[in-house]
Amino acid sequence: MSSVLAGYIFAAKKNLDYGQKLVSDLTEEQMTLQPAPEGAAPSNHPAWVLSHLNVYMPLVSLALEGKSFDDPKDHQFGMQSKPLADASVYESKDKLIGDFVAFHEKVIGQLEAADASVLETEVQLERWKPVMPTVGVLLPYLLCNHENIHLGQISAWRRIQGMPSV
Repeated sequence: MSSVLAGYIFAAKKNLDYGQKLVSDLTEEQMTLQPAPEGAAPSNHPAWVLSHLNVYMPLVSLALEGKSFDDPKDHQFGMQSKPLADASVYESKDKLIGDFVAFHEKVIGQLEAADASVLETEVQLERWKPVMPTVGVLLPYLLCNHENIHLGQISAWRRIQGMPSV
């Protein structure tokens, strides 16, 4: 196995573990809390973050397979979405975590079975091609950078709540 693929597997496993720990002690009600000072924008709460990440991880899987997929930009939890305080908009905590785990395990399995040539696979979404033309460019962003940004939002959200770090 290439060291690059091994690095992505390591990162995906770390994020999988960290993501679960960040929400394991939260109640269903806490999943949509949006603390913010008066007049400030509300924070991205755990339900939105997991819903958002659960849109993108299946796309990583499809990209690894060289398959096309719909542009997530306008998805209910895509890049243009905003976190809402209405809990009914989101799946249950257990479903969100279950999907987060399943999507990560699938991608990890795909990476473990792949050889380095998968990194040259072309990304099939036209809008992404100018900036992420291949899986080798997509992985560092979606699997590492994008996911770490959003998991960090849950970590900051926890601190705002007065909760301990994980």
